[in-house]
Amino acid sequence: MCLCGLAETRQPSPWREKDTPRRTGGPVTQGHRRVVMVDLSDSPGPMWQADDMERAVHEDSPADDRLEFLQAQHVLAAGMSADPEVRSLDVALTTASDRHDYSYMWRWLGLPIIQMPTDIVLMQEIIWENRPQVIIETGVARGGSVLLYSSMLRLIGEGKVVAVDIDIRAHNRRAIEEHPFSDRVVLIEGSSTDSTVLDKIRREIGDAQRVMVVLDSHHSHEHVLRELRLYAPLVTPGQFMIVADTLVEELPVQEHRPRPWGPGDNPKTAVDAFLAEEPGVFDVDKFSNDKLLLSSSRGGYLRRR
Repeated sequence: MCLCGLAETRQPSPWREKDTPRRTGGPVTQGHRRVVMVDLSDSPGPMWQADDMERAVHEDSPADDRLEFLQAQHVLAAGMSADPEVRSLDVALTTASDRHDYSYMWRWLGLPIIQMPTDIVLMQEIIWENRPQVIIETGVARGGSVLLYSSMLRLIGEGKVVAVDIDIRAHNRRAIEEHPFSDRVVLIEGSSTDSTVLDKIRREIGDAQRVMVVLDSHHSHEHVLRELRLYAPLVTPGQFMIVADTLVEELPVQEHRPRPWGPGDNPKTAVDAFLAEEPGVFDVDKFSNDKLLLSSSRGGYLRRR
């Protein structure tokens, strides 16, 4: 990637400053410069953030710049998200790469994941930071995403994945069940909106205190909106509900890969309708969505209040 010509316009990154002064808990002054501290109180951060970041502010340790680093990430991501040139290039490249089924080229631990790499990285951030005890996914496909969640939960040391699909093909089921990371996976075959399937999911949740949901099955407005209404009550406060393939709203009609959904009828329109129906329950997580490029689900990362 060529960065020629960007040196004149690049803004200095706060975390690259040397001789960082001692933390006082307030704004930091560096010579004549003042580093603006971002208020993150309205956006719940990682589970490690409360203790570690408090120590970063109050410890007598000038080398610990983690709080400024995190705040700078938020500032830079917001700026990038609002940059019309970046957004235009992002949509153009995503559209062009989609003609070659770019999202179909990736694997997780040997199984096709059918996700964009930036969404995969963000998903592991969300799981690691929020420690869900149950991850529910609608749409199994070839199983890569199920293994992503399961492998993360094994690292964390608890939790399980409940994965639903209307048609789990025998070879895909076998590939998942024979995988070393299948021990935390429960597969349920059936429609994600069927009451019997929902009853099975609730039984699997049991008394779990942290429940996260990923909606990635049929991508029509009607189906996703129905899923949102049914699965939103399962998500616990502070956890995410992620709606996949919101990108469809920004893409031209996919003539190379015909689908019964498209602009005006897709997960993004369903998300917008759901948020209008249920104001004050979920927020579009700003930092998660701001920093995404080449994503299939920008605008679909929702966090329950």
